[in-house]
Amino acid sequence: MSDLDAVAYVESVCFPPERACSKERFAGRLQYYPNHFHLLFLDEKLISFTDGFVTDEKDLRDEMYEDPSLHDENGRWQMIFGVNTLPEYRNHGYAGILIKDMIRQAKEEQKAGLVLTCLEEKIHWYASFGFVNEGISSSEHGGVTWYQMRLSF
Repeated sequence: MSDLDAVAYVESVCFPPERACSKERFAGRLQYYPNHFHLLFLDEKLISFTDGFVTDEKDLRDEMYEDPSLHDENGRWQMIFGVNTLPEYRNHGYAGILIKDMIRQAKEEQKAGLVLTCLEEKIHWYASFGFVNEGISSSEHGGVTWYQMRLSF
C-alpha cells in the first residue's frame, strides 16, 4: 500500500483517463492481491509495474478490472490487468522483466497459465513471451478493441 501513489501516477501517465485505473481502484487491488503486483524501481523511482489477480475463470472479463474481490488465490489462471512503463524508460526491456517474473510466479504457484488482453499492435510483443492470440476479446474496456492472449503451461 505504501506504493499506491507511485502506482497510480505511473498508470495515469501510461493510459488515457478512460482506460486508466483510478487510485481508489488500485487501493482495492492492493488490499486484495498485493502479492500479484510486480514493481520495478530504478534509483528508488517506480518506472514499471504489472498487476492482475488470480481466478478460476478462463477468460478475462471487464468486471474483473472493477471488482478486486473476485480474486481467488487458489484459482487456476493469473490475469494480467496492466503492463505499465513510464515513456522515458520504454524500449529497455523493463516490462519484459516484469512479464517474465509474472510467468515465473504463476509457474511456481502451479497455475494453468496467464491471460491478458492487449491492443492489436502489442500482439507480437506478447507472443514473444509465448502468449497465443485467441482473437478479439469480449472486453469493451475504454471503448477500444482488445485481443485476448493466453500463455498455458
